[in-house]
Formats: sequence, C-alpha cells, structure tokens
Amino acid sequence: MRDTIGGARQGELFRTDASGAGAAPLPPPLLQEQVLAWQGRVAAHQGPLFRREAGGAAPAQGVLFAPPAAGAEAAARALDPLQLEAQGLAFWRWPSPPQRGAAIYLVLDRPAQLEEPLLLYVGETGRADQRWKGDHDCKSYLAAYGELLAKADLAPRLGIRFWGDVPADLRPRRALEQALIRHWLPPFNKETRNRWATPFTADPG
Repeated sequence: MRDTIGGARQGELFRTDASGAGAAPLPPPLLQEQVLAWQGRVAAHQGPLFRREAGGAAPAQGVLFAPPAAGAEAAARALDPLQLEAQGLAFWRWPSPPQRGAAIYLVLDRPAQLEEPLLLYVGETGRADQRWKGDHDCKSYLAAYGELLAKADLAPRLGIRFWGDVPADLRPRRALEQALIRHWLPPFNKETRNRWATPFTADPG
C-alpha cells in the first residue's frame, strides 16, 4: 500500500547532515539536553491538546460522514488518542492482529519527564492487519529515534493505537488523516518535518 504522506519516501530523520555522512557524535549529556529540548518543543504544542481532550469521548460515527472538510476537522479536534487501546509496535507479528480493515493509526512515545505523551506519527490504511508487515518509513524512523534516545541515556516508551471508526472509502479517510496531522503536527509526518527541525537532522526534505 502506498504510504499516506504524499507517496514519496521521506528522508532519514536522524542524519546529522544532508549528505548522510554524519558528523562527530555529541557526548551523551549534550545530546540528552538537545533531545529533551526537542521533545519539549513538540510537547508545548501537543500537551494542551491532550489536556483539553483527556477523558473526552471519541466522535460519533456520524461526524465522519458530514461534509468532508468540516467533518474531518471536527473529528480530528474531537478525537482523544488516549481513549484508543495501546499496543506494542510488534503487533503485526501476532498470529491474529486485533485490528482489521480501514483505520487511522497513531504512534506515540511516553517520555518520562513529560506529563503527556508525544504523538509522533499519524497514518491511514485500508488494511490495518497488513499495513506494517512490509516496509514502512515510520518503522525506520522509530528505530532511529530509539537508537538516538539510547545514546542520550533516555528510554523510549513507544506504542501504536488504531482508530477503526473511520470511513472505508480512501478519500474521506485521507481527509481525516490530514486533518489530524494539521491538528497535532506530529513530527515524523512529512507535512510537519520542516516545522520540527531537530538537532539530529539537517535533511533539506
């Protein structure tokens, strides 16, 4: 299935320069300071969204089938990601994955120093039980992110959540995905990559 962030493969998020050759690694204390500062910038935007939505119910299905633009934006604002069941990233290896069919999926980290999680990536799929079995850019980013945090003496606590109450048709489902990206600004999505310039990449994108 085509990735739902424009079709093109994203660049490597954790390169240290545009050539990919890399620069001298930062010592762990300085690297940790920079990673925590980056996480803090993302949290400054997302934290108020999590706090406002905490305890809220997911939108009624009828919201999704309102006029496409208005319906998608309303559903994106109403969704509380923390009301969705959390799963480990290896869910796709299970003999019978619990999610099937059309879905929006959200990848989150739970940094120990933050009160709320970080929403790192939003995607959509027509086959939730198959989407991560093959190549997926986000899987590579998460592996690089985990490696970076380990070098900074930080521990990632990554998980994925599926929202199955979404349109089966591709066009309105993509509209919902894009509305969620605009609302949350997840840093691993192509659409927001330039906004969240990090100390560990200079990918010109």
